[in-house]
Amino acid sequence: METRWLTREELAAWVRLAAVLELLPGRLDQQLRRDAELTNFEYYVLAMLSEAPERTLRMTGLAAQTNATLPRLSHVVRRLEERGLVERFPCADDARATNARLTAEGWRTVQESAPGHVATVRELVVDALTPEQVAQLKEITDALLQRLDPTGRMSDVYRRHDEPA
Repeated sequence: METRWLTREELAAWVRLAAVLELLPGRLDQQLRRDAELTNFEYYVLAMLSEAPERTLRMTGLAAQTNATLPRLSHVVRRLEERGLVERFPCADDARATNARLTAEGWRTVQESAPGHVATVRELVVDALTPEQVAQLKEITDALLQRLDPTGRMSDVYRRHDEPA
């Protein structure tokens, strides 16, 4: 099979996307570490728990929502437990499963860190774009997600803020 090399325009777009994918997580981490002593992933875990019923999820469900392996998630949740932000306990419905719950301190941390995180997302991404470009970005990421997540395994996470049809 012959390689379909990228055109100059495709290569320019790809290199820019790769740069965004490389730079944005570091900038989000920088703000969250400074303001809340959290990594972006730790904040994401807390945010997913904050949106769950009773601020509780099975570890397997939390892993699915954060696209993390169970070992990685367990390591992160252990660190969050040590800080008193999350607690783990056996699932009442399935003794083999473990739940993770946001503590009152974890909820306070999410509430206090969310405004700075949103301001950073707005500064670095949203405010750099026109409203039309925001709509285009949603269309572009939807097209990419159809390829990256063809079964829609994570669609509940990235479609939960869509407006009703």
